Amino acid sequence: MYLVVTKYLIPKGFSGLTAFPFIFIKYHVDKENLVFINHEKIHLRQQKELLILPFFICYFLEYLVRLIQFKNRNLAYRNISFEREAYANESDLNYLKNRSFFEFTKYLFIN
Repeated sequence: MYLVVTKYLIPKGFSGLTAFPFIFIKYHVDKENLVFINHEKIHLRQQKELLILPFFICYFLEYLVRLIQFKNRNLAYRNISFEREAYANESDLNYLKNRSFFEFTKYLFIN
């Protein structure tokens, strides 16, 4: 994992972006934010499981489905299974030690 601070690669409204093996963050202060970094590390694990490129294809396709479903960009983003897993577990700094393979699939269906 490599942390790179850059405000130019991060889309407006976001603080970070993960593209294996890099975590791009907008602000230096976020390097110390363990919950934020853990969220991004969860994405690194998801990307490794799906062999990186398929992760981004699935992410984008699910975003399109959620956009049709919710008709709202923020709700669509928040309901992508990869994001749901990361947000649900970002505060558990031991989560990745015990995480099952393909755990994000448990977040595909919205109750």
